[in-house]
Amino acid sequence: MAEQNNSQDCSIRILLDKCTGCTLCVKTCPFGAITMRDKKAVIDFGKCTLCGACVATCKFTAIELTTCKVQPKADLSAYKGVWVFAEQKKGNIQSVVYELLGKGRELANDLGTELACILIGDGMEGKAQELFSRGADKVYLVEDPKLKNYMDEPYTNIIVELVKEFKPEILLYGATSIGRSLASRVAVKLYTGLTADCTGLAIDKEKKLLLQTRPAFGGNIMATIVCENYRPQMSTVRHKVFKEAVVDKARTGQVIKKIYPGNLYDSRTKLLEIKEEESTTANLTEANIIVSGGRGLGKPENFKIIEELAKVLGGAVGASRSAVDAEWIPYSHQVGQTGKTVCPKIYIACGISGQIQHLAGMSSSDIIIAINKDPLAPIFSVATYGIVGDINEIVPALTQKFKEVLKK
Repeated sequence: MAEQNNSQDCSIRILLDKCTGCTLCVKTCPFGAITMRDKKAVIDFGKCTLCGACVATCKFTAIELTTCKVQPKADLSAYKGVWVFAEQKKGNIQSVVYELLGKGRELANDLGTELACILIGDGMEGKAQELFSRGADKVYLVEDPKLKNYMDEPYTNIIVELVKEFKPEILLYGATSIGRSLASRVAVKLYTGLTADCTGLAIDKEKKLLLQTRPAFGGNIMATIVCENYRPQMSTVRHKVFKEAVVDKARTGQVIKKIYPGNLYDSRTKLLEIKEEESTTANLTEANIIVSGGRGLGKPENFKIIEELAKVLGGAVGASRSAVDAEWIPYSHQVGQTGKTVCPKIYIACGISGQIQHLAGMSSSDIIIAINKDPLAPIFSVATYGIVGDINEIVPALTQKFKEVLKK
């Protein structure tokens, strides 16, 4: 007698006549997929991943795993072209798109193929020329009043339809809140891979594959990932890691308009209101000067001194993950591997120890000024200038001095 998985490609089963009820497999299974019933092992196929750990553990050869059949390799020859999702907000193309077009142009040239954009919204056709001037050869345009503001389902449906029809080999998104939400949904529907938060992209010129590099294990290593058997190869790319494509106003391109059935634009959710976050300082990802605060500030009220310095310098306010997790400041200010990647001319870190997660998001800044009372804080290892002392004394003193100097 045996209990068996119904999968056509892989199967695992318990040989009941051999099972002694020793429970070794129960203790070994990393997914808690095996339990005991009437002194015999039972597999929960909803939890089992066919990892085989139980097979190696069983001393009585009472578990049998059938090797998965290798699926025949799909024909990928029809997939051509590098695409960029042209994210827009209130009808304005976001700057991360121009960074993707700069890198996308390099990738397309290496592959000897075209560079195209997906532009979705309402009344967006006039923005196509901006994309052409930054290197795009084609713009796939889908317009409808329902698409004015980003919504997960309709935007996902549209991109899936475009990919199925035109078959790009590479599709890039900005690693923004919209890009991250959209790319993952598209990947699932197209049954392809997705590498998130990339900091490097290149072409393997021998295999013609996209090499997607991203930080792993808290930024301790850089992993390069390839997607050999599925298309399109998809990545989300962090803002500010690539330079924007240069503007060439003489360039033109082809606009390809697509209209889909109205039900493709439907969504199970309804957008009631867009409430902009109020801020007296500059946008974090676009700022040339950023003043960031961490748990070293002592309490949330002390972020006021960070805001004052940023305002005097015409900069933006950033924060470490620990300050955001403590709910001292909204997530939109978080700098780091799980926040925003920034590359300002000047980055002032106040009361931030400098953990790897934070450094991954700001270490490429031109000048880094660290202020911390701990002389051994890791932030000093990447700082251009370091000040050891009490933040609550040093930052207000700097603010006052800058006020005096900038008045002149």
